[in-house]
Order: sequence, then C-alpha cells, then structure tokens
Amino acid sequence: MSTITLTINGQQVTVPAGSTILKAAEKLGVFIPTLCHHPQLTAVASCRICVVEVTFKGRKKLVPACMTGAQDGMEVETESAAVVESRRTILELLLANHPQDCLTCGQNGDCRLQDYAFRYNVPGAGFSGERHAYKIEDDNPFIIRDMNKCILCGRCVRMCAEIQGDGVIDFAHRGFNTKISTAMDLPLSKSECVFCGNCAAVCPVGALQEKGLRSSARTWEVKKVKTICPYCGTGCSIELNVKDGRVVGVTSCDGEVNGPALCVKGRFGYGFIHHPDRLTTPLIKKNGRFVEASWEETISLVAEKLTGIKNDHGPDALAVLSSARCTNEENYLLQKFTRAVLGTNNIDHCARL
Repeated sequence: MSTITLTINGQQVTVPAGSTILKAAEKLGVFIPTLCHHPQLTAVASCRICVVEVTFKGRKKLVPACMTGAQDGMEVETESAAVVESRRTILELLLANHPQDCLTCGQNGDCRLQDYAFRYNVPGAGFSGERHAYKIEDDNPFIIRDMNKCILCGRCVRMCAEIQGDGVIDFAHRGFNTKISTAMDLPLSKSECVFCGNCAAVCPVGALQEKGLRSSARTWEVKKVKTICPYCGTGCSIELNVKDGRVVGVTSCDGEVNGPALCVKGRFGYGFIHHPDRLTTPLIKKNGRFVEASWEETISLVAEKLTGIKNDHGPDALAVLSSARCTNEENYLLQKFTRAVLGTNNIDHCARL
C-alpha cells in the first residue's frame, strides 16, 4: 500500500494514500472539530467547522479537513489565527438562529455546538436577524423533534438513507427556509418512519432527542454500561444508561456488529426491566393459583412433569421452543438437552421464520 507523509502542527505523520487530513490528524491525536462528519456516513463537508489551514505547492488556503485528501509534503495548521477566526464566525452564524436554552435542553452536556462555543469562546450569536419558530414535534412516543435547534448538518438524513435504508427524511425548501423534513412535511408519527431512533443517535445538537432519556436524567448523571441487546440473536452492542440503580435509557455505542445503529426494540424497548408486572421469582400453580416458589422446587417439578410425559407417551410427545433473546450458548444447551435428555428432535426457534 502506498503511503504519503505530511506535516500537521509541526509533526510529521505517514498515512495510506487516499486518507483525508482529518484521518491523518486523528492518527496524531490532533483535535479537529466536526459537526456534519460521522465516520460511518458519507462525507459532505457542509458545516465547515473542520476547516484547517493548508500550505501546499506555495499556496495557502482554508480547506475542510473531512474531505480534503492528504498530499505528500502538505503542511497543515489546525489552530492558526485564520482557522480560529473562521470557526468562531461559523459558530456565531449557527448561534444566530439557535435557541439559547442550554440550561433546560436535554442535550446539555452532550452537545457539540455547546462544546465548541465554549472551546472557542463564542458567548452567543454574533449576528442578528430573523429566527425560526418551528413548532416542537412530540406527537410520537419516542423522539422529540425541535427544528429550531437543527444546524442542517444532514447527519440524520444520511443515517436514515445509508444505514437504516429508509430515506424518510431529507432537506426541504431553500435558503433560510431550508429544514429537515419528511415527505409533505408530515410529523414522524404519520410518515414511513420505523422509529429506530438512529437519527437521534447521530444528532450533534438537541434537534432530535429521545424522550425517555430527556425526561429521566441529565447526561452527567448516568453511568453507561456496555452490554448486548436482549431482543434477538444478532448481538448488537448497546449502552445501558443507569441512574440511581435504574436503567433510564439505551444508547448505541458503535459496536462491531451494529455500528451506530439499533432497531426500535433495541433502543426503546427497555421498559420491561423495571416493569411492575415482571416476574422476579418462579411461580408454580397450587390449587388453581400461581404462587411463588424456590428455584429448587420449580426445577424439580418441571423435571418430574417432563419425565412423566416421556414415560407415559414417549419423547415425541414433548416439544421445545427456544428464544432469540437467549445467547447462542444457551440455545445450544437447550437443543442438546432436548435431543440428548428428552430424546426428541422436536425443537424450534421463534426467529426461524
């Protein structure tokens, strides 16, 4: 593989040919802010917050690091005076049409616009003028859409089209009136949206927020615990957001299986964890009523019943249904038990069809 060598902030770095300046900077551990960029999505360089100053072949200019290819002998400055001035201006333009309600915004503490405004000392909008006043859309059970906070980075559009494969949302209108919209500007609840929540997962600001997390905890109050989604055998990685010993939300965490994406069940179907109707102890029926029992008593009763049916009617009178919510190892053990202990091949799986 051919390589190229360039200099970033005085440090030389060698990267594979075809790498972008952003990739080269990441290899060095050099910070470059991004809003529209996401490693899993097509690069569009629409926000321009990642501009860097490049000197190459005697010319000096500002270019977007996320889409500009690195070249042999290129010299890059990521925090020069011109770069900082450009980023400050971009932030002032974004804040000119962005609500300043950080104190009550559910994205507070996990908002790139907020972080960059602090980093580059941009206290507020540097420009005055007309502001949007879109109605907040919260008529669906999962996502709050506040287009007043949208910075038109297009992450949600590309996520819906490229990863989810639905293409439910896209850019509509032009100029100042440009917005992210569904077909005919319908609410998500009346569109073809499957409510996977992947759009909210990649939103860098507070335009798309998950209802459960927003109402339950602030970002800094939760502890994230990485685990595997319990809903099917795909094995998607998820992060449980835990506050005071309770799961208050689920977020994706760029797992090897699923990348940044989750389905609607994996992202929003966590209510069963603390549901009051959830069984926490085994139940057996006595005198027509279910009563709590110990595991030893329950397992002994099941073994007795299965043995009785096998002895009286033969092993093929028994059948077993396994679950996609179990691990592969558990399903393997269940089929082994069915065939080797019960003596029947009558075992099926809920996700086979």
